[in-house]
Amino acid sequence: MEEKVSPPRDLDEFLSAIRDRYDELSDRLQRIARHIVDEPNDVAFETLAVIAERSNVQPSAIVRFAQAFGFSGASPMQRLLREGLLREDRSLGYAERVRQHRYAVAEEVEGPRQLLSEFVEGNILALENLNHALGMRELSEAVDLLESAGTVFIVGFRRSFPVASYLAYLLAQTDKRTVLVDGLAGLQLQQTRGLDANDVLVAISFAPYSPETVSLVEHAKGRCPVIAVTDSVIGPVAKEASLVLQVRESEVRGFRSLAASMCLAQSLAIGLAVRNAERLPAADMKTVDAGGAQPAHIAHP
Repeated sequence: MEEKVSPPRDLDEFLSAIRDRYDELSDRLQRIARHIVDEPNDVAFETLAVIAERSNVQPSAIVRFAQAFGFSGASPMQRLLREGLLREDRSLGYAERVRQHRYAVAEEVEGPRQLLSEFVEGNILALENLNHALGMRELSEAVDLLESAGTVFIVGFRRSFPVASYLAYLLAQTDKRTVLVDGLAGLQLQQTRGLDANDVLVAISFAPYSPETVSLVEHAKGRCPVIAVTDSVIGPVAKEASLVLQVRESEVRGFRSLAASMCLAQSLAIGLAVRNAERLPAADMKTVDAGGAQPAHIAHP
């Protein structure tokens, strides 16, 4: 006889249970789990028929999912999601605004000027979501890890490589010892062989997720803290990470942007620079103020 599962008491407990049990779920239930974690507003406020269509499952599968987590049905699960989202103000309406934007740009392209407007509007949505979705705790913890690290190893392949290289450049301007793992000649494992408990690995990857990045995160597990910059908290990069910074980029006509990820990279590096400046001795600060020179660890990128 199967042990009865008690329903979660709040949204955070529900999302934590989904992450813990994700690997043991069937393929259909995993689709629903990803949709709940990535689009909680959608699941909280849409009908079962709409949620089922967007998750590519049958409505009955959503009911089974809810029951597997201790709910009597889908409605109590949606009610818990609604209450949690309203209480925590998790950027309500973002998913719907993105869908409306995609619908609006589905028409034929009129020219480069229209494309520019579409990409700008999509990126504004992604940046607004980033501003609401990432809280002070996650950002402060990320800067704490970067500050305490002896060396910061940064990995990001394919579409994520521009973000990784930009973050490595910015951190170098703060005098933080930084290694950009570029995987040249397939030597990514060798490039991270020296990392230890005093270091930090920043892994940047988005669906469909670079296998090179996933393997490096697995390699770093138990060796050093891992900061994952990714689009899903239950993706393969996030599951082994010490800290997950979730970024939802815009997608216009099948092309995904990097604007929000670049903004996050800037925020982390400048946050570290500000932290370094706050630790400057008073005598050093007077020298800076009097001479107008800027110390290397807060140099402009």
